[in-house]
Amino acid sequence: MPGPMKIRAASKDGITEVKVLMSHEMETGFRKDASGAVVPAWFISEVTAKLNGKTVMEAQWGPSVSKNPYLAFKIKGGQAGDKMSVTWVDSKGETRTDEATIS
Repeated sequence: MPGPMKIRAASKDGITEVKVLMSHEMETGFRKDASGAVVPAWFISEVTAKLNGKTVMEAQWGPSVSKNPYLAFKIKGGQAGDKMSVTWVDSKGETRTDEATIS
């Protein structure tokens, strides 16, 4: 299973900026290994961000997203001490959720 996400969230003047670095191999399904066999597709297909349990961002991704993807977005609302969680689901059905406190 891929490692934890690094999440940074900071609020200023009513706007919260969220930066997420995800650890994932993101295989397209088109690459071949040293023996010439196709490496099966394995990529993040859904990303959801929640502020204090309320969904504030959803994304659907495909195999064209790079390895260890970086995601940044801004939302209205949020203040220091609030919880921001990010969840992804990949093409094998694996899921990961990590959380950060807004500063």
